Amino acid sequence: MKFSDLKLLPSLLKALQDKKYTEPTSIQEKAIPPILAFEDVLGSAQTGTGKTAAFALPIIQHLENEQNRQSGKRKIRALVVTPTRELAIQIQENFVAYSKYNNVKSTVIYGGVKQGAQTDALNRGVDVLVATPGRLLDLMNQGYISLGDIGYFVLDEADRMLDMGFIHDIRKILEKLPKKRQSLFFSATMPQNILKLSRQILMNPKKVAVNPVSSTADTIQQYLYYTNKNQKNDLLLHLLKDENINQVLVFSRTKHGADRIVRNLRKKKINAAAIHGDKSQNQRQKALKSFKKLEVRVLVATDIAARGIDIDKLRFVLNYDIPNESETCVHRIGRCGRAGEEGISISISEPEENTYVRDIEKLIDQKIKVIDTHPYPQTDKPMNNQQKKEFEKEKQRRKKEFFANRNKKKGFQNRGRGRK
Repeated sequence: MKFSDLKLLPSLLKALQDKKYTEPTSIQEKAIPPILAFEDVLGSAQTGTGKTAAFALPIIQHLENEQNRQSGKRKIRALVVTPTRELAIQIQENFVAYSKYNNVKSTVIYGGVKQGAQTDALNRGVDVLVATPGRLLDLMNQGYISLGDIGYFVLDEADRMLDMGFIHDIRKILEKLPKKRQSLFFSATMPQNILKLSRQILMNPKKVAVNPVSSTADTIQQYLYYTNKNQKNDLLLHLLKDENINQVLVFSRTKHGADRIVRNLRKKKINAAAIHGDKSQNQRQKALKSFKKLEVRVLVATDIAARGIDIDKLRFVLNYDIPNESETCVHRIGRCGRAGEEGISISISEPEENTYVRDIEKLIDQKIKVIDTHPYPQTDKPMNNQQKKEFEKEKQRRKKEFFANRNKKKGFQNRGRGRK
């Protein structure tokens, strides 16, 4: 199938041609026709499947067809709500690219920066607003935004939205939306709490599902390195001796861990930067921009910050820490090998993470190729349940002993002061 088969406007096809898009992805092929037909859609699709174009293209077409009936200042007709700043920026950039030959204006709002530029854009009038929940509610409360004219509503990355605690914000936003609207709901996973939320938003939705979270793209090769916890950094440096790895996205479990990885790499003169929740929006955007330009070779990210990172032809993703949730690993791997490109996923597992690896292999229903020809093989054995119990028992015993000795020492000191 070609994009021309989807009954899109010639102006949209021209914009897609500029982007060198020729054939729609599976989610685009399945979602665009019902959205063009004004149906509500419940979509299950991972990031990296072309989901943004699946809802952006038909929304732009709807808005372009409305232009002849509108006069005066532009009113917000389409609202896209998404959990992270990076993802919001990426979505709006796509709206700008796709509407290149249309009279459709969009803007993006998110927290972490001053609101002046955002409110100026809103005051000039926009057709499409892409927003994170917190800043959206803030500017609504200040009177800058009214949702009374919304005709098209998109809730993107719904599962991550709930993971990040935005459920109450979403409900507040839903209360302000017109009852008569087209609603589009996208989520990588569909647990019961997500389905329950979708029923509050959608009316008789068309269900579309592609690339379930239990799968990874066939174009991605996966490799696994077993090592010890204290040798992970040495192994990372060993891997980066390969000059073919000129751009790699590294995942860390924690913000402090991400900063530590960057410090260690910089000591070895390797250009690296970190993005996570403790970084300002300007710092995050600067790091991401430098990474895209290949000025930074290694970008270290936490999972939440990495949502929305969309880098054309990114080949390498590296799991410095193996996530304890198997689905998270699938999302990470999906950062490379996007839109049919080839990708390579590398995972470094310490003994306590070996069980996580087995869980991931069970989820994706395949064995990950183990590379054992490296200088830092795993020698430490993970503790079994009995050993863990004994370790915790000994730790508590030593803790009590420490405080008992400290209190005893303080008692002698106090008695000594009394005698003086």
